[in-house]
Amino acid sequence: MRRATKLKSKLENSQFAKFFLLFATMLGTSMVIGDGVLTPCISVLSAVGGIKQATTKMTDDMIVWISVAILICLFMVQRFGTDKVGYTFAPIICVWFTMIGCIGVYNFFKYDPSVIKGLNPKYIVDYFKRNKDKAWISLGGVVLAITGTEALFADVGHFTVRSIQISMCTVTYPALICAYTGQAAFLRKHNDLVPDTFYKSIPDPLYWPMFVVAVLASIIASQAMISGTFSIIQQSLSLGCFPRVKIVHTSTKYEGQVYIPEINYLLMLACVGVTLGFRSTANIGNAYGIAVVFVMTLTSALLVLIMLMIWKTNVLFVIAYVLTIGVVELVYLSSVLYKFDQGGYLPLAFAAVLMTIMFVWNDVYRRKYYYELENKISPDTLKEIAAETNFSRLPGLAMFYSELVQGIPPIFKHYVENVPALHSVLVFVSIKSLPIGKVPAEERFLFRKVEPSELNVFRCVARYGYTDVRNENEPFERMLIEKLKEFIRDDYWLRKANLKNGEDANDEESHDGQFDENRNTKREDLQDVDKQMDMIDKAWRAGVVHLIGENEVVAGKGANIGKRILIDYAFNFLKRNLRQSEKVFDIPQKRMLKVGMTYEL
Repeated sequence: MRRATKLKSKLENSQFAKFFLLFATMLGTSMVIGDGVLTPCISVLSAVGGIKQATTKMTDDMIVWISVAILICLFMVQRFGTDKVGYTFAPIICVWFTMIGCIGVYNFFKYDPSVIKGLNPKYIVDYFKRNKDKAWISLGGVVLAITGTEALFADVGHFTVRSIQISMCTVTYPALICAYTGQAAFLRKHNDLVPDTFYKSIPDPLYWPMFVVAVLASIIASQAMISGTFSIIQQSLSLGCFPRVKIVHTSTKYEGQVYIPEINYLLMLACVGVTLGFRSTANIGNAYGIAVVFVMTLTSALLVLIMLMIWKTNVLFVIAYVLTIGVVELVYLSSVLYKFDQGGYLPLAFAAVLMTIMFVWNDVYRRKYYYELENKISPDTLKEIAAETNFSRLPGLAMFYSELVQGIPPIFKHYVENVPALHSVLVFVSIKSLPIGKVPAEERFLFRKVEPSELNVFRCVARYGYTDVRNENEPFERMLIEKLKEFIRDDYWLRKANLKNGEDANDEESHDGQFDENRNTKREDLQDVDKQMDMIDKAWRAGVVHLIGENEVVAGKGANIGKRILIDYAFNFLKRNLRQSEKVFDIPQKRMLKVGMTYEL
């Protein structure tokens, strides 16, 4: 417990440690997204390439274009959601594992059952002694036998942990062991067929059924990584580490099942480009290996922190984990990096581009948020605005949208300085998306009255789950008005109850002379509540205006060239070409006003 607290304190107080962890996390995230591009390419291309074993009329160009067509169809069906696609593919996966397992057992007994001796670790040592550096280089190809396991973390968001554990231990792992053992036995008799082992080892009567199932299985493998990419981008977006994109939740039961249209089409274009550019599985395999091992290594490194700080695992177990899993992964990583110039540069290039985008957005997003916190409207400033006699009072209700949950954003001061008019009722709205399916209507809106009382200013936090719908036939406005009136009424009774409790505690004696006075005061308070509620109704009938800040961010005076490039060019380029705030908040265009303001960061 003490060790975990001490380590956490050191990490929180070290700027270098925080920056390094952010860098490592972004690198891992970028590599997973790159994996989401490479997995469909190599899976589909290798499966379709098996048709060359059946006919010599099929050229490499035809295989490439068939693979491109399959990839386009795969990305087109993503809009239907992970559950529907998953339920459709589930029987195919069962058939796939059954067939490769049975074929593996068949080859094992037919060709050379003695390959079972390969489980003896002595042969690994002999292999490295005999081949030295060539054995180390060959690890870059061996690692492809375990690809796919790096995506397990993403599947936890789509299925339960128990279902993954059961399927992995009872179906996936046994079937793969049987398949690889059977192929090893086949190669003992046909060591000249290494490049085409999978299809050559299939018995002739099962070739075409296996070809069809292999193509479908490659599509499913691609589907898993595409879904994982969507999930990890959703998490990055919620942490402010990714630009705004549209998140479509395709399941009412599981929060992790999402579809992101913009990312889907970008992934499709990237997959088509890689397939047409590389045209073979050899170079794509080199790139794929680097992406996979990088993800595994970074995941293990971050897992060590979790073991120490969260799970509080015994340090001896942590050391044992690092010396076994960690060392093996670093050896594999060094091997795949050897083929950097043979296509291995591709995932690193993807990662560099994605990390740049994520870093630029996260850095300026945090600067902007802290700027708003430091420059939010103080109670004294609000009192000055309330006392200003030059302001005109307009009938109606104005909603100011802001990401700040506490306080009034600086955009309001900018608005009143340029428009000397205020609506009769002002509501500052912050919309928050919660990681639950549905927020009960009675818990959706949280209100707070903003002083001074001369202005009818309220602070509202609107909370939505991922299946809740906003602005369908404008229920958002109606619900907000009703809940606002409920808040005014409940706030009155709450203040009266607190006042009564205070009086009971301080004065237990009754004073007959004060009875009529208290009753008159209560009647006046009730009239004041009715007056406020009537004013809300009148403002609602007069019309609702949605005011949204159109914030332009620029580097402050005296900023260095790096900061200017970061804010003035990189961030603003991303902001101009991505989803705007009114799209995210689903604000009605007919009653929307944009208030422009420049933030000097």
